[in-house]
Amino acid sequence: MNRILIIDDDKALCELIKRSVQAENIEADFCNTGKEGLQKLKEQEYQLVVLDVMMPGMDGFETLEEIRKEYSLPILMFTSKNDSISKVRGLRAGADDYLTKPFDMDELIARIASLIRRYTRFNHQAGAVQKLDFDGLQIDLENRSVTTENGTFELPPKEFDLLLYCAKHQGKILTKQQIYEEVWGEEYFYDDSNIMAIISRLRKKLEVNPSSPKYIQTVKGIGYRFNKEV
Repeated sequence: MNRILIIDDDKALCELIKRSVQAENIEADFCNTGKEGLQKLKEQEYQLVVLDVMMPGMDGFETLEEIRKEYSLPILMFTSKNDSISKVRGLRAGADDYLTKPFDMDELIARIASLIRRYTRFNHQAGAVQKLDFDGLQIDLENRSVTTENGTFELPPKEFDLLLYCAKHQGKILTKQQIYEEVWGEEYFYDDSNIMAIISRLRKKLEVNPSSPKYIQTVKGIGYRFNKEV
């Protein structure tokens, strides 16, 4: 059974989320500080973390940075209403999705289920292609990792899913709407900050020169294309 970790200083909200996800056959633990959350991640395997930005002591951003040093599991962050700065900062630091408070519980559960499903969906049958090879880049579907001249490393779920989607459609121009609806699994609302933040993170990790990308190239005014020459 899938299990999530909720890190939020609002104990009543943590209890509510726990009861709600349990009704969907998802187990949940919760704690109220970032420090406690990091300890729980060492003690138990989780499929997703729900993380609040505003917490006493170690805030959500600091906690996110520490989690990303060790783990590649999906992270959904809570931000305050209309706080676009926190959204972008969280996405750039490695969050996979965000939800503003107050939120609809059904929407939260749907996002949690979607993130978990995408994190665990690549279960390939024997004999299926497990790796995609390009010039200087290898994508390992089974281990959800990439290999470049700098070594082999895992990518956070959204980064891996976006990279894989583009690579599987090598040479095809993909609109931002196509990318968003495939990777996020929901209707596109013309908010490009998610896509742009993840593309930026991928380029920093994969490219020799991020300002002149070799792999995921920008098609101005339309979207992106995985370079057909690699």
